Amino acid sequence: MKNEDFYKNLLDTVEDGIYYVDTNRKLTFWNRGAEIITGFSAAEVVGSYCYDNILSHVDDDGNKLCLGGCPLQKTLEDHTNRTASVYLHHKNGHRVSVSVKVIPIIENGTVVGAVETFTDNSKEALIMKDIEQLKILANQDQLTELPNRRYTESFLKSRMDEFNSLGIPFGVIFMDIDHFKRFNDDYGHDIGDEVLKVVSKVYRGAKRSQDIIGRWGGEEFIGVFSDVNMEQLSTIAERIRMLVENSSVRGHGEELRVTISLGATLVREGDSIEDIVKRADSLLYESKHNGRNRATLD
Repeated sequence: MKNEDFYKNLLDTVEDGIYYVDTNRKLTFWNRGAEIITGFSAAEVVGSYCYDNILSHVDDDGNKLCLGGCPLQKTLEDHTNRTASVYLHHKNGHRVSVSVKVIPIIENGTVVGAVETFTDNSKEALIMKDIEQLKILANQDQLTELPNRRYTESFLKSRMDEFNSLGIPFGVIFMDIDHFKRFNDDYGHDIGDEVLKVVSKVYRGAKRSQDIIGRWGGEEFIGVFSDVNMEQLSTIAERIRMLVENSSVRGHGEELRVTISLGATLVREGDSIEDIVKRADSLLYESKHNGRNRATLD
């Protein structure tokens, strides 16, 4: 295999689009990546000129770069590497966002052409979206779509760090669905799951944007509320309790009433995360002991 064929075959394995032009801007090479990104085959493109406006590059302002302001043309003129973000015209008619790099081809001190590489930004955006989705899934309880315990613990640690360094107070509310076992035993786990989902939707709507309510485990949830005093925390706890009490789940042809018990407390000097969680948990069980469907604060 000739060296030229070897390198062309090698470049065909690259996902980015790559093409060469001579000093007259005539396209002399068009790799497989360019075919995939643009929809134009090498047979359709090689031998044409980039100013034929096949790809019809435009910038963010809609300027037609192939007719003026072409990065490749500028590189042929001043022999300088360039990068740009442009939108090329796909064979099917739509625009594709690409990042372009242009490099002059120099032989024996003379510029004989230029190579342009372009990367499909939409593909990168999809990858980034997938990464962000994975991050969400890693921190989210799949059933309730609330933050999971790991994320809730991390958020709680951040609030504790703020309290210790800046003195910003926060409150914790421990919440537990009353008689949850009965829903599972009497109506089945599907209804039990529905109860968890309904209560979780109430939690999402009841909290402020700077706060979180996460699933701690089973039917237990913990809310972390930033920069609150006891009166504000009491108001939040009562609002959550009331909203859950006024929600219901449909099961076996009847409206099933749902209530929760809550234990709420503010952070104190010398508290560890374990201290404040344990105190909120104890207050929760005090609510259970005193008849459920109530909040106990300390």
